[in-house]
Formats: sequence, structure tokens, C-alpha cells
Amino acid sequence: MTGFRTTLKCVFGPKLYKIYRGSADHNNKQYEMSGLEKYGDQIVNTMNIMWNLSLYTSPIIILYLYRRNYFMPDGLYLLLKFTTSIGAVFAMSLYMRGWGRAHQPVYMQFLKTLENYQKKMTFDNKKALQKYDFEFHAWPVEYRATAMNSSLSNINKLNSMNKPEAFSNVLTLPLDIIAYLAIHTFGIRLIYPGSIGIIQSLLAANLFQGRARLIEAFHGQRTKLQTRDKNEIDAMFIDNRKKTPIGNILFICSEGNAGFYEIGIMSTPIDAGYSVLGWNHPGFAGSTGRPYPTQEQNAIDVVVQYAIHELKFPVENIVLYGWSIGGYSTTWAAAAYPNVRAVVLDASFDDILPLALQHMPKSIGPIVRIAIRKFVNLNNIQFLKEYPGPVLFVRRSEDEVICTEENNLATNRGNFIVSKLLLHRYPLIYNNKEQISILTDYLALTGTEQDSYVAKYGLTDEDECEALIQSYILQHSKSYPMQIGDEMDTITKNKLALYLARKYLKDYKSSHCTPLPVEFLQQIWDTPSFSSSSFNSSLS
Repeated sequence: MTGFRTTLKCVFGPKLYKIYRGSADHNNKQYEMSGLEKYGDQIVNTMNIMWNLSLYTSPIIILYLYRRNYFMPDGLYLLLKFTTSIGAVFAMSLYMRGWGRAHQPVYMQFLKTLENYQKKMTFDNKKALQKYDFEFHAWPVEYRATAMNSSLSNINKLNSMNKPEAFSNVLTLPLDIIAYLAIHTFGIRLIYPGSIGIIQSLLAANLFQGRARLIEAFHGQRTKLQTRDKNEIDAMFIDNRKKTPIGNILFICSEGNAGFYEIGIMSTPIDAGYSVLGWNHPGFAGSTGRPYPTQEQNAIDVVVQYAIHELKFPVENIVLYGWSIGGYSTTWAAAAYPNVRAVVLDASFDDILPLALQHMPKSIGPIVRIAIRKFVNLNNIQFLKEYPGPVLFVRRSEDEVICTEENNLATNRGNFIVSKLLLHRYPLIYNNKEQISILTDYLALTGTEQDSYVAKYGLTDEDECEALIQSYILQHSKSYPMQIGDEMDTITKNKLALYLARKYLKDYKSSHCTPLPVEFLQQIWDTPSFSSSSFNSSLS
């Protein structure tokens, strides 16, 4: 006879989805509810959907109730009676589900495994728990961010750089208030649509299948990380250190505004043979919180901490890989941890403001500008300038998302982050209108058009440019900004201007969301010097 306490544990226990391959009694199959658990769960789910819909339509419901006099004493009594009845049905359904679970041996074994790991977080207990896929809120926190493990001096500097403007101007205060309310209601969801519950519900089956593939095919290890602001981050680690020659290199993947690690960019570095650590933005899937800039920073900070202090990857073996809006988390982490091996930015941008202004009505431009600059200032280039290591930009030549004019490659915001970084790192190469014009014209082209443009300026021998940079580094240093180019003639500067652009930027003939081929991750260029080999030749 199942006791009341056991049933109560099952009432509030997490929903079990799947038992993975390798468990003692099952072979990679869905957990199937039956009997009272099944019917109770169906009622609970239906009532949850109705509750969520009622929240979205609450203004209409309240107006309807008001017109029907339900806020008068008699009406309030009927409302109280109705909600009490609904509450009783909900409680009974929960108990039905719990009672059904308590009579399911599979569920009870899972619950025992979960409780064992919650009590004692050993390797064996975690290995046993990894055989189950269940509601992530019940997963124990396995790593907590600490100030001691953060790169505090760099982080404090970055926080001062990106500090929101205060409400200082009385004349603009009404616009400030409107902008604040817009961002903190629908605005952040427009910027990060992956945080919308309905979208997550529509993608639930895909997320489930993607997560299962990472665990079954690549022996992925799911984990829960707690940020300094107490958000819980859902992360997945693929360990290839003993499987491939380049498995000692870890790629940390930051997804786009509707991307999840389950179905996102992790597949490219996995296929290349690297170790990979993916994570979901705050408010995405199993991660809690909202993707405001501060929460994003704290999330990527705990992910990097976990990689260094728990997974034991040297910071010099970590590559930060960001796609689209994931470039914000990536560039912030690069500035906070400047000794990481490299940064890869795929289909990303320099600053979100031009894109926000482009996609919103011009009549509310002033409000959009205030909202972005004060509350969601995703300015990637200011952080990237603080990073001194190798950077690879991948531009989608048919990108329909980050161009401010449709089918106009010259307006791709990836061009702007490339040019701004080059001007910062090599100010004396791009120190007059001619070299800047050459760079701008080159970035407006792709494919064979680029090759023809380069040939026009005589850049047929890249070894000459590489030797010039090596010579400068040998006499001075490898730090940025470099002062190379001070005494060079115009022809040499023109060649170097194009050479550097070709090394930093690689074009991919595709739209915004097409998966990136593996070969692009093999093209990360490091500034040449006699004291260190190139990035790719030192991978093994």
C-alpha cells in the first residue's frame, strides 16, 4: 500500500520524459504515463494552458466581468465559488497524477535516483541520474558562480563601460518611462523571442529530440549552473578530450535570439572534433530569468567559470563562439576573459540599435533609441575592442536578418563590426580616406567580385604582407592597437588593408539560419609572429 507521504512526493515531483540507452531495465524509450497519472496530467496541463491564456487576455476578461456586475457582492460570491471549484478540481487532478506515479515502478526508481543525487552529488549518482530526461527545475545545482572565480577586475571595468544612463533629463522623463515599460513588458521578448513561452511550447518536441541526440550520440552531460544573480542556467557539455586530436580545445557556444543549445550551433564544433559547452539564455527552455544584458553577462560568466574551474579547461584552450545576438554574450566574455584562445562571431553585428530602428516604425524612433541605449545596449564592438586575441568573422552573404536594407550586402551590420575592429587594431593602416574607402568597397562585395577587387590592387602575394607584420612584431610587440604603417607608402597600405580584411572575414553564401560548415572553424587566423605558430597549426 502506497503511503500518503510517498504520494505527496510524487504529486510535486518532476515530470519524467524519457529513459536513455544504457539504463539497467530500459533501452532508450519514452516514459509512458498510464492510468490515473495520465488523466490527472492531462487535466493539469489543460488548466495550466487556460491559466496562461487568461493572463494574456486578462484586460478583456476583467472588462467582461465588470460589465456583468461580477464585482458586486453577489457577483464576487459567484466568482469565489467558481474559483474554489476550479481549485478543487486542480488539487484532485494533482493528487490523481501523484497517486498514479506512486504506483509506477519506473517513476519511483527515477525519483529514488533523483533523491540520491540531491543528497549526495557523487559521480556515480550523477551518472545514474543522467539516464533520465525530466523537468529541469528539479535538477540540482551543480556549480555556483563565485566572485573569487570571476575575472572581477575586467568585469568591473566592463560594467562601468556599459552602465545604463540614468533618468537625468526632466524633459525626456516621459519618454524614459515609456521606454522602460516597453522593454520590461513586450520589448525584451521581441529582442529575444526564444524567451516567449508559446514559442518554446511549439519547439518543445524539437528541443526534446535535439537534447536526446546530444546525450545518446555524443554522450552529452547536462548540468545546472547558478549565476551570481541566482538564475539557473541549463547547459550541455560534450567531452572529446580523449576522443579526437583537438578535443582538448573547448568551444563555448552562445545561441541566437531564438536559438537553443538543443538545436543550435553546437553541431558544427562537435562535428569538427572539439569539446563543446552549450547553454541556454536566461528564460530559454530550462534556464530561469530574463535575457536582459546584466543577466546575460552573469550567465556567460558562470559558463566560463564552470569550464575553467569544474571542467578543468585552461583558459588558453577555450574558444568563444557566438551566433547572431549570441555575439553579445561572446564579446562580453572575451573582454572579461581576454586570455581565451579565440573568438568566432557568426552572422553577428556591431550594435543592435541600427537594427532595432530599422525594424520599428520611424514615428517611435526616439523611444526605441532610449529603450536600447538605457536598457538593452547590446553594443558588441565596445567589448570586442578590449579583447587582444584572434577573431574570426563569418558573414552570411545572403543574410536577411542583420542587413538594414534588403538584399544590400553593404548594409550588413557584420561589415561594421569588422571595419571598426580593424580601425581599432591597425589605426595607421586605415588612417586616411583611401584605405577606409578600399575597405568599405571590399566589404560590399563577395565571392569572385572580392577576388577581382583584390587583384586590382595587386594583392597577389600574401607572404609579403605577412612578413611586414612579422617584422613589426619582432621589433615592437603583438599588442593592440598596432602602430604598423606609419612610414609605409600608399600602395603597401592598400595591400595590407585588403590582406587584413581577408584574414578576419570569411564569407558563407547562405541565409542567416543555415548551419555553419565545419571548415569555417579551421580558418581562425592569428597575427603571425616568430614566437608563436598560427592558431590552426597549434590545435593539436
